[in-house]
Amino acid sequence: QVQLVESGGESVQAGGSLRLSCAANTYSLNYMSWFRQAPGKEREGVAALNIGRGATYYVNSVKGRFTISRDNAKNTVYLQMNSLKPEDTAMYYCAATTTSRITTNGGMWSPRAYVDWGQGTQVTVSS
Repeated sequence: QVQLVESGGESVQAGGSLRLSCAANTYSLNYMSWFRQAPGKEREGVAALNIGRGATYYVNSVKGRFTISRDNAKNTVYLQMNSLKPEDTAMYYCAATTTSRITTNGGMWSPRAYVDWGQGTQVTVSS
C-alpha cells in the first residue's frame, strides 16, 4: 500500500504563493495527483502527474498558476501554487493510482479512480 503524507498548507493572502509537498513511500503506481475539497463542495482534481512519462495535466481553473513536479530522489511530488485566489481555499489531498484504475473509473479527475490518499493539508487564501 502506498502511504502519502502532505505538508505545506498555510493561510496566505490573495496573489501569494505556496508549495505543497506529498511524500510517498514508493512510486509503485502510475499517477500521482492533487485534489482539493472546499466545505460543502465535491472533491475535485486539479493537477496530475504520469510518473513514468513525466507528463503533467491541469484543470482549466489552475492552468498557468499551479505546477505539479516531482523529486525522484525524495519520492516526493510537489504542487507549486502561484497567484492564489480566495476560491483556491480548500483541503488539498495527494492521491496515487494506476493507469488501469483511471481508465475504468471515470478518468484522472475522478476521485473514484484513486486508491491511496494522504490526510490532506489546508490551504486558506484571504482577500
